[in-house]
Amino acid sequence: MPYAGDLTPQQAWELLASDESALLVDVRTDGEWRTIGVPVHDRASFVEWVTPAGPNPNFLDQLAESGLEPGDERPVIFLCRSGVRSVAAAHAATAAGFGPSYNVLHGFEGDVGPDGQRGHEGWQADGLPWRNL
Repeated sequence: MPYAGDLTPQQAWELLASDESALLVDVRTDGEWRTIGVPVHDRASFVEWVTPAGPNPNFLDQLAESGLEPGDERPVIFLCRSGVRSVAAAHAATAAGFGPSYNVLHGFEGDVGPDGQRGHEGWQADGLPWRNL
């Protein structure tokens, strides 16, 4: 079963603004949250897709602890560094009955640009609210 689709960072922000039930889930690692920063929204949740030990075997349980229930049709917007892990998270969440589940294109800081650095696209580059931990 495919996930609901991809959203630009701005579209994700607009969905959060227009649907009070929508939840933003950052699936990056704790280390990324601490060194790169996190999105700021009162309905942001943080659940690692991958831990330092490998895939997070508790991902779906931790997602449920964020206030989601399978079948409740609450929009879930997944965000990672560049939009790859969040696709996998959206697929897993959809298969478990969460969602509709969306992926944020380009993630929090996007792919590596021609200068060898990230940050040219994504949540931060689009000027959406974020902060350092």
